[in-house]
Amino acid sequence: MWYHDHALGITRLNQYSGLQGLYFIRDDDENDLKLPKGSYEVPLMIHDRLLNPDGSLEYPVSDNSDPEVPAFWVPEFFGDTVLVNGKVWPNLEVEPRKYRFRMLNASNARFYHLTLDGASLDGDRLGTAGPEFIQIGSDGGFLPAPVRSRELTIAPAERFDVIIDFSDAEGKFFVLSNDAKAPFPDGDDIVPGEVMLFKVTKRLRGRDTSSVPSRLPATAALDPSSASKVRDLVLIENASALDNPIEGLISSHWTDPVSESPRGGATEIWRIINTTGDAHPIHVHLVQFQILDRQPFDLDQYAAGPLVFTGPRVVPPRNERHAPKDMVQAFPAEATRIIAKFDLPTGTRINRGERFRYVLHCHILEHEDNDMMRPYDVVG
Repeated sequence: MWYHDHALGITRLNQYSGLQGLYFIRDDDENDLKLPKGSYEVPLMIHDRLLNPDGSLEYPVSDNSDPEVPAFWVPEFFGDTVLVNGKVWPNLEVEPRKYRFRMLNASNARFYHLTLDGASLDGDRLGTAGPEFIQIGSDGGFLPAPVRSRELTIAPAERFDVIIDFSDAEGKFFVLSNDAKAPFPDGDDIVPGEVMLFKVTKRLRGRDTSSVPSRLPATAALDPSSASKVRDLVLIENASALDNPIEGLISSHWTDPVSESPRGGATEIWRIINTTGDAHPIHVHLVQFQILDRQPFDLDQYAAGPLVFTGPRVVPPRNERHAPKDMVQAFPAEATRIIAKFDLPTGTRINRGERFRYVLHCHILEHEDNDMMRPYDVVG
């Protein structure tokens, strides 16, 4: 899990300044597994920044030539330098054995499409593949079974629990590479391309007794037939005539009356309908949902009226299937269905008759700060 500042309207700046961190929650089921641990379990918090010559942070504003209109922040922030755990393009010296990496994308807006590539001593890519990623967990816990892959696409706020086995790579170097476009998936910026370097140059201190289980203690899959309600959440972007930041909405403004009020303990399906040209990482606070499927629709027809699908529902990739999630990648011109059980406090009355309030929002921080966030209530 991770934590960060959430001040309304300036989240993008406070997180950019470093008000963020991560922590682990463990249970007996995890402790019974023989996963890499101790110094072989390494957090990787990935974020991009713009650095001034003196090393200080720079956050850009949009170029507005009208002196009567104040300059605003950019619609999405993309830096030219990647940091991992606060360090610019670091290297990690590892032993020839299995390691467990807790990966977090803590960037304001950048998606990463990650591969592990063979590299020279200087970090130049050699065109050879490195060890595969063995993903065992997602945002809120374990997958049903490990998923092996040569690539990972991680969105802002998403977490991946990944094992990499360097056993057969003694003396070799591998660069964690990124080639995701920004904005994702069809933007024109694909820099920076390198994230960090692994150097398999440490002497093996002892026999590697860790293992990757064939099955994992995952949470049970939620049954769509148990859902008591289906809700539509429409992602909208309204461009400003002054070229100020895009106003993003999830159906309506933050200050509009609450429209999503699931009952405590109820299971619901939420359909996220993305009418924009970019992918949005949608985060729902305090529940772990599951992704059911994604389905393309005709964006032009939807602008005029009904939702017309142009293809069948597509089940999520294996590393999202039955995974406990609190963040979902919602792609352009697709309806993404998630299912959640709202086992949350039902909003005890507090001052002025208000209820405890929950939140969902786009985790592109510039979008969140520009109204792409909505409250929701859990009622008795």
